[in-house]
This record gives sequence, C-alpha cells and structure tokens, in this order.
Amino acid sequence: MKHADRKMTETQKTDSRPDAGADTSGEDKEFLRTEPLGKLLLKLALPTVAAQLINMLYNIVDRIYIGHIPDIGATALTGVGVCMPLIMIVSAFAALVGYGGAPRASIFMGKKDEQSAEKTLGNCFTLQILISVVLTVVLLIWNRDFLMAFGASENTIEYGVSYMNIYALGTIFVEITLGMNAFITAQGFARTGMLSVLIGAVANIILDPIFIFGFNMDVRGAALATIISQALSCIWVVSFLCGRKTFLKIRKENLRPVPKIIMPCLALGAATFVMQASESVISVCFNSSLQKYGGDIAVGAMTILTSVMQFAMLPLQGLGQGAQPIISYCYGAGDAGRVRGAFRLLLKVSLTYSVLLWALVMIIPGGFAAMFTSDAALTDYTKTALRIYMASMFLFGIQMACQMTFNALGRAVESIVVAVMRKFVLLIPLIYVMPRLISSDQARAVYMAEPVADLAAVTFTAVLFAVQFRKTLRRIA
Repeated sequence: MKHADRKMTETQKTDSRPDAGADTSGEDKEFLRTEPLGKLLLKLALPTVAAQLINMLYNIVDRIYIGHIPDIGATALTGVGVCMPLIMIVSAFAALVGYGGAPRASIFMGKKDEQSAEKTLGNCFTLQILISVVLTVVLLIWNRDFLMAFGASENTIEYGVSYMNIYALGTIFVEITLGMNAFITAQGFARTGMLSVLIGAVANIILDPIFIFGFNMDVRGAALATIISQALSCIWVVSFLCGRKTFLKIRKENLRPVPKIIMPCLALGAATFVMQASESVISVCFNSSLQKYGGDIAVGAMTILTSVMQFAMLPLQGLGQGAQPIISYCYGAGDAGRVRGAFRLLLKVSLTYSVLLWALVMIIPGGFAAMFTSDAALTDYTKTALRIYMASMFLFGIQMACQMTFNALGRAVESIVVAVMRKFVLLIPLIYVMPRLISSDQARAVYMAEPVADLAAVTFTAVLFAVQFRKTLRRIA
C-alpha cells in the first residue's frame, strides 16, 4: 500500500526544475546532465554562493557588533574570538555528516537508486541529533577550560565564557541546519538552500543590536541572537525535507542508524571535517603563539584575520557546492565528458574570484580591519598583519576547486590527504618554526606561516588532483 501511494504521488509531479514551486519526478533530475554547463553552474552556484556570503555575515556580524561596543569592544572581541575554535568544531561535525552524506545521496540519485539516497538522508539526520547532544554536554561542562587553553587571558576569559554558555544551548540547531541543508543543495534545490541560510542571517542581523545594545546584554546578547536565528533556519530546513517539494524525504523508517550506510558517509565527510576541525586546532596554535609573542592585540588581530579569510573560504565553498550536484550526478551516470567540463568551469571561476579578492585585500586592508573594530591601535596593527596572512590567497581557488571535486567524486582518501597536508603537515609546524627563523618580529612571523603553507599545499594538491582525476575519467569513460 505504501508503495502504491508513493508511486501515485510521483506520477502527480509535473514541474521539471527544482525550486520552481512544484514537486518533481525522478526523471526530471536529468537536467543535471542536459542543461548547458555554464547556465547550469550559474543557476546552482549563484544561490549557494549567496548562501555562503549570507552565512559569512551570519558568522561575522556578531564580531562586527561586539567590536563596536563602547569601552569594552576590543577586549570583548578578543574574548569572543577565542571562542572560534569551539564554534568551528561544532560546524565541522555538521560538515562531517552533511558533506559526507549529501554527495553519496547525489551519486545514488544519478544511479536511479532513490531508496538508498533516502536511507542516507534519514541516517544522517539521526546522526546529527546524536552528535548535537554530546557536543552540548561537552561545551556546557568544559568551555572555560577549553577557552583558557585556546589563548584566553584573565582580561578576556569572562567574555568568552558568557558567549559559549548560551551558544552551546543552540548546538542542535547549528548541526541540523548546516548538515541537512547540504542535502537540499545536493538535490539541485539551490535557492531553497540559500533561503535556509538567509532566514537565520536576517534574523541574526536584526536581533544582534536589539540584544547587545537595546537590552545591554553585550556578548550574551550576541550569542542569544545567534541561537534564536539558527532555530528559525533549522525549522525551515526540516520542514522542507519532510515536505512535498523535495526529491528525498526524511522518513520514519529510515531514521534507525545502519552502520553500512553511516560509515561510508563519515569516511567521505572526514576530509571536510579535517579541513574545518583543523581550523579549530590551527586557531588554538595561532592564538597561543600570538599571545606569547604579541599579547592581546595580536590575538585580537587574528580574530579579524580569520573573519576576513571567510570572504575567501565561504564563497569558494559555495561555488564548489553549486558544482557538486552536477559532478556527483554525472559521475554516478558515467558521463566523463560532463564531469571534466564541470570541473574546468569550476576551476576558472574559483581562481578568478580568489585573485580578485586577494587584490582587494592588498590594496585596502584598512577597510577590512575597520569593519570589525573602531580601536585605532588594533586597526593599525591589523592592516600589516592582513597583508602578510593573505599573501598567497590568490592561489586558493585552485585548492578549493580540487578539494570540492574530490569530495563530489566520492574520493574520500584523496580529500583527507590534501586536507591533512595543508593543515597538519605544513601549517601547524610553520606556526612554531617561523618565529624562530624571523626573530626580529616574531608575532608577524607567526602570521607568515599561513601564506608559506598555502603555497606548498596548492602545489601538492594540484599535482595529486591532476593524476587522480585523469584516472577517474578513464575509469568511468
């Protein structure tokens, strides 16, 4: 009976494009193989890039408001900046499940195996909830210990603790929103994925000044605004994936965790997890070294630098997410030529963006610094640090295009290798080596570790990708 009902529902679906406001059939997903690549990438990537830009505002708007709180802005900004490693860990676990499960669901869709795709969705949804519970308990019990270890000082620790005590309560909203939204985008519903982020971002931008300044809650107000906004996005995402317009639906019978479904998702998502979680480890390494060599002002500048780096990272991830459904679906369908064409287009657009943003940062670093603080000393210090830290960013489009394509092809091992190489093999050791090599200005030498590591990592990734991509294309051809 269930099968008959489901078949009847599918025969009633008529619209042939995602996000068009009507339900769609399995055959309609062939638009990922038939539409011109340029037009298709534009249609899918614009909403995902917009979503990442909105997500960027989501992530940095708290810091912008906090940095401009009268009298305590610079100190409070540094305190909240030390919270970033914990926030990155929360996001990394969402990516572990979402960015591992979503490409596998797309590949199953390309193979016309909708049942396996929906089982993947249901299992990942349950796993996100379980992870959220564990993270919430850990953050509530040990956040002060973590923050002190991550570079907080006696001047800044209370601001960090106040922020994290509230933020931890919204962990489940963050996990489900970020993790499950990947399944929306992976089906080609790019505009819907963008709206998921837009709802929360707009709410956050509106609520932040109300709670921070109107209710005089300072950093606690920023955290409260964030979790309320994430809750609104979470409701939207779950409602869509349980509704009529989605190809893949969260169904009760698919919620029970099955290891043979979950483990391949975790293996594939491990690369993105390592990439994002390593940002947390690296943030700790940077903060502890900068606290040693430059004090609170150097740590405060690092908060701004990581915020500006999101102008590069998140839009490039958005481009990759826009290309992912095309690459994954066509890979599952055995269309080697289309996979090659989609990657080349992704590479060109990503590299163009990274070069343009790099030029902008080099020309007007003070403009980026002034977004986050009105403190003259911190602004002046950050301008020089920003030019050093992002010196190799013009090549980052290559790194992200290759990384995201590995993920879209289900190449878990290669994705993990390039992520580990850039972060753990290169960057972390350089954070400690550079100050010894350049003893005249050790704090700025710490910042220099980033561009040196990026240059070496891009070279390694490009070579590995060129070899493995050719093998993949020959195999599916």
